[in-house]
Amino acid sequence: MSGFLAALPGAVAQGIIYGIMAIGVYITFRVLDVADLTVDGSMGTGGAMLVFCMTHGMNVYLSMALAFAVGCLTGLATGIFHTKFGIPAILAGILTQLSLYSVNLRILGGKANQPISSRNYKLLFSLGEIPKTLILGSIFVVAIIAILYWFFGTEIGFGIRATGNNEAMARANGINTDRNKVIGLVLSNGIVALSGAMLTQFQGYADVSMGRGAIVIGLAAVIIGEVLFGKIFKNFAFKLLAVAIGGVIYYIVITLVLRLGVNPNDLKLFIALVVAFFLGIQFWKGKLALKTVKIKKEVNA
Repeated sequence: MSGFLAALPGAVAQGIIYGIMAIGVYITFRVLDVADLTVDGSMGTGGAMLVFCMTHGMNVYLSMALAFAVGCLTGLATGIFHTKFGIPAILAGILTQLSLYSVNLRILGGKANQPISSRNYKLLFSLGEIPKTLILGSIFVVAIIAILYWFFGTEIGFGIRATGNNEAMARANGINTDRNKVIGLVLSNGIVALSGAMLTQFQGYADVSMGRGAIVIGLAAVIIGEVLFGKIFKNFAFKLLAVAIGGVIYYIVITLVLRLGVNPNDLKLFIALVVAFFLGIQFWKGKLALKTVKIKKEVNA
């Protein structure tokens, strides 16, 4: 248990970074109602871009801004595949994700991974400076939630939410649903790439496939946040906060499981079972609610 407590701050710090990634996943999965698998590639693209920029003399702030911009371009590619070529969203995401492996490899100069040390560069996040990472990570979470809360309260933001809620009705009301899908995908993958840039600083290197499995982690964070805080957090900003907290809880659980002696080779299986479990909870809660309503109607009749 002492080992788990010692590893807890690091788990929380990493959970905050993945919580930001989960916020990006939430935009497509819940707001747009689209399963976007671009995430597995765009997270690595953000990390690769940060390393490329910083090793070429740029400061960390500009490097993170460019990582976000490149992530937006990956979402734009998926959006174009989906809206202009008529490719289903899930397949469009797979195509972009597949191509991003080569793109990430190019950005990293043909190397599978590239180190970036806090001893040689001025980084905002570092595994060796957990308190600083926790503070700055929390600030980033609050800032991103505040910006998204403002954005989704604008006319464009309401249009995106309407598109995800009922695309046919939104189109009937003169809303350009294709444009809104593209904007949502761009914004989502920009945030995911930003979290990739943060993770690269935290772990000290960028890897060509560092985003592999990110969509599952993002979905796990979204589902955990909704299951635990769904009845408490009704406001949109608090829903985003619940997702970020879900990312933290996810990594605390993973750290605990590893400390209990679970074979790391079985971790992917465990993650899949956790996600399936929480998705199942939502499904059965819905079934139970419908059954309760039917019983009440029969009693009143």
